[in-house]
Amino acid sequence: METPSPLPLPSACHDLANLDPAIADHAPGGATALAPAVLEVRNLALRFGSHLVQEQVSFQVAARSIFAVIGMSGCGKSTLLRSLIGLLCPSAGQVLFAGVDYWAGTPAQRNQLRKGCGMLFQSAALWSSMTIAENINLPLRQLTALNPQQRQARIAEVLHWVGMDSCADVAPADLSGGMKKRAALARALAAAPPLLLLDEPSAGLDPINARRLDALILDIRDRTGAAVILVSHELPSLLAIANDGIFFDAESKRPIAHGSPRDMLAQSDNPTVHAFMRREILAASADHPAQVAATP
Repeated sequence: METPSPLPLPSACHDLANLDPAIADHAPGGATALAPAVLEVRNLALRFGSHLVQEQVSFQVAARSIFAVIGMSGCGKSTLLRSLIGLLCPSAGQVLFAGVDYWAGTPAQRNQLRKGCGMLFQSAALWSSMTIAENINLPLRQLTALNPQQRQARIAEVLHWVGMDSCADVAPADLSGGMKKRAALARALAAAPPLLLLDEPSAGLDPINARRLDALILDIRDRTGAAVILVSHELPSLLAIANDGIFFDAESKRPIAHGSPRDMLAQSDNPTVHAFMRREILAASADHPAQVAATP
């Protein structure tokens, strides 16, 4: 019997073992700035009750870009992602997908917009009652028209990408923390969304596999044109693959830098950004108590 073709989705074609250290050179660079915005955030404010997390948050994510959300632990990076996918209503501002205001839409319109997002949660958020293959199959059943054989082929493909070929029938409880994260990434990739939101994707991975994951993220971007929003403390990954970004300040509760992580490292004169990007201790001041730039 002829094997059915899987969804025409990205193929891990880069030679990961010979990955160029300057893999950010694969980024579209100046062309990204001219690409249409997949996502636009306008003057967003995020709160939990009376507690302000961040305010005056504005940025655009262009097609094919890898957009980094950077900042000290607890500054609101993951909270931003929750708002972008509809889990937390902002107290002010707009979230627009291809020009459509998500929070101004009806529940049906919001649900339709969410279908264009693939999310990797920091905690993996796998369904404990399902095997890994069943977890990945869930978005394929809900969001694609693939038949069962095509879905099985796609499941095998994305598991191969994340190095978990033999784990299809394994339960999440039997996986290590890093393996759970990779399985959740495979699920996020499965239906080929135009926007991927990755919350600490390389946490729990050894340096070699983290580097391979960087290459995989680039490959997905190159082959699908998808945009990626990346929350990470991993400076090597941020500097290698992200070509745009925003830096959240935990003290002022506002963004204090925009641009690529490489530009932040080379050009920022903000003490907090400077210390974080160089893993230096931030000198104590009235506005900034002494702290260390956190990298897991």
